[in-house]
Amino acid sequence: MSGPPGGGYFRQVDTVGERLLVALGGNAMTAPDGSATPQEQAVAVRTAMERVADVIAEGREVVLTHGNGPQVGNLLIKNQLAVRVVPPVPLDWCGAQTQATIGMLIVGALEHALAERGTPRPVTAVVTRTLVDAADPGFRHPSKPIGRYFSDVAARAFIARGETWRSFGGRGWRRVVASPEPLEILDVPAVEALMAAGHVVVAAGGGGVPVVRAGDGALHGVEAVIDKDLAAALLAHRIGATVLVIATDVDHVMVGYGTPGQRPLLRTTPEELRALAAAGHFAEGSMGPKVEAALRFVAGGGRRAVITALDRIADAVHGNAGTIIEED
Repeated sequence: MSGPPGGGYFRQVDTVGERLLVALGGNAMTAPDGSATPQEQAVAVRTAMERVADVIAEGREVVLTHGNGPQVGNLLIKNQLAVRVVPPVPLDWCGAQTQATIGMLIVGALEHALAERGTPRPVTAVVTRTLVDAADPGFRHPSKPIGRYFSDVAARAFIARGETWRSFGGRGWRRVVASPEPLEILDVPAVEALMAAGHVVVAAGGGGVPVVRAGDGALHGVEAVIDKDLAAALLAHRIGATVLVIATDVDHVMVGYGTPGQRPLLRTTPEELRALAAAGHFAEGSMGPKVEAALRFVAGGGRRAVITALDRIADAVHGNAGTIIEED
């Protein structure tokens, strides 16, 4: 059911009044060239919130989540460079810190954008924990690269401190960590209470702070990162969202990316998309997790998932932009 290259959409949909979860990619929090100074992040967030405010002002209920890769990467560099001066903080702390920092930027920018449109709403960020399984195979075989590349000598010094690093050939060494499956967004009750009180809520940033449950029931943070798109699909189900919008830096999912037969997917079904994923059309480190999150959401009862560029969100929820995944 995918549309032809450059073709139109089969029908327009009306989602006014629906509950949406919008997952903002890391590009929404950095400059176009990927740099992430505080000033550039603030400008990027303001730009992103203009688009989100458009969607809310049209009468939709929106919950936000976001990526945090560049921000966690910056904290890791501080850890690594200052290791002889101050104790490095664990990865779950980095996740919590970046949730709070990005959340603060989003709250201020979105409240201002909504007020400018004559639709003021309180916006609140929740530092959110995500439960994972301590026996998840990802902990036995860490594979998610994080942070910058370092020399062999520097990497071996970090390995001696108990970290796992991998050589990437001529590019150098990079730390790798577990990326376990998200099982439960633990702070959904707080999100739901705030929504019921009229707040726009920002939650599960960066996939949430990964925690495991000990035998006595206590929760403990772990050295891992959770895929934010998979966590977004889980959060969307838990809050009863009918639409999941994954905002990234391209207008559509592409089939045959980088080949002469490359074409955009406009409207597709879970069955078609699953077959394309199985055929290897979507890279594991980029579009793959977004496609998987969209598939999980629709397969789990969501009405529609959309993958599109940040500046096309409003058009996408109307059904005339992005890659739209829904049952026939």
